[in-house]
Amino acid sequence: MGAGLLGDLPALLSRYCPAARYAVIADSHVGEVYGPRVRDEAARVAPTTLHTFTAGEWNKTRENWSLLTDQLLAARLGRDGAVLALGGGVTGDLAGFVAATLYRGISCVQIPTTLLAMIDSSVGGKTGVDTATGKNLVGAFHQPCVVIADVDTLATLPKNQLVAGMAEALKHGAVADRGYFDLLLESREQILLRDPSTLAGLVARSVEIKAGVVAEDEKEHGKRAVLNFGHTVGHAVEAASGYGLLHGEAVAIGMALEAELGVRLSVTDAADAKLLRTALERFNLPTELPAGIRADRLIDAMRHDKKSRDDRIRASLIRQIGEPARGEKGEWTTPIDDRILAGVLAAAE
Repeated sequence: MGAGLLGDLPALLSRYCPAARYAVIADSHVGEVYGPRVRDEAARVAPTTLHTFTAGEWNKTRENWSLLTDQLLAARLGRDGAVLALGGGVTGDLAGFVAATLYRGISCVQIPTTLLAMIDSSVGGKTGVDTATGKNLVGAFHQPCVVIADVDTLATLPKNQLVAGMAEALKHGAVADRGYFDLLLESREQILLRDPSTLAGLVARSVEIKAGVVAEDEKEHGKRAVLNFGHTVGHAVEAASGYGLLHGEAVAIGMALEAELGVRLSVTDAADAKLLRTALERFNLPTELPAGIRADRLIDAMRHDKKSRDDRIRASLIRQIGEPARGEKGEWTTPIDDRILAGVLAAAE
């Protein structure tokens, strides 16, 4: 993590991910802004090609996975090659899945260029694509050789993308560190003004929190589930909107509603649920369902969530800000009563 790291790319690749050939994968937006530079920097180490796909969550599909895989094979990327995933969370997931499956797994480097990707999706090794049934239902765990987060790239990030990233930062505070959560609120102005030192500190602490949880539970058999706070509802909202909402916006709605669920289940402190909603709104993040999204459709989508068991919806909740909730048997997710869920969703329409 740091400033100016794209200029250090040859040295970083040589140290952490030497390869006979590199393939840069980026979406159409990031590919235009940073693709040629990253390709040329990597080419100082080994022959490098640039491959792009049309930007948008709705393009994180098996079809694009197939197209990119064919392109890399045509470019003669071998088992001794490496994929450079350049961009936001969609690119990291899709390019990472290409790397995880090509020749049953080749090296990958994550080069996140959005706040959300820097603090969340590039860390932990989750890769995958969406299907018509739901988000991230096909994928693999595939750890990158290195994550290179150049905070200078945040200067070109659209404001709505920066704000969307704050949903994941607030989530990290909500599930693990009340002091960090409070600091984010105190630093709101500096964050929105993109103060470099403030953003660097934010990225560092969020990565520290997520990496610490992942190190305890890499394959999400236990505690890693706490990082899914807001995602059971959030993923359903994201899909129901046709991916018209950014991931961070959908997670913000999910956290607000899952906190309310926790209150109604006597799991979450009511005052902290209110504070969380206030914090999200202070960063101009949504906390209510978009118009036209029905509760029954969301509930159906949630039944296909990866955390569901025995056709019962489960969610990762918080007890209070800074402390995740645990069930009586020590599990990190809570079963959700359909009637209570329907009531919370209906009230948010």
